Amino acid sequence: MIAREWKVRCPRYHEEGFISYLYETGVKETSETEGFQGAQIFKRDIDGKSEITLISYWKDLECIKAFAGEDIGIARLYPEDEKYELKPDFHVSHYEVVESRLNQ
Repeated sequence: MIAREWKVRCPRYHEEGFISYLYETGVKETSETEGFQGAQIFKRDIDGKSEITLISYWKDLECIKAFAGEDIGIARLYPEDEKYELKPDFHVSHYEVVESRLNQ
């Protein structure tokens, strides 16, 4: 399994709206792509801004290409992103998942 990590910062007053928009765009689109295995969204405050991290989980790198295109290291951005005054990372990181265990 591969984890794909993307980060963005936005003003705190846009946090809730942007997370909802993220579900409507990136999370929705990835979840409709073959090989998608789940996602997590994290948030934290940094220097008066909200940092939001999206980690999506994939069967393999080929499945990520179906979503991201040939250069999987480039972030997929959406048309209304600027409405939320984002400072996005333009690159994403990929990790081989060695262990995954969540106790609910």
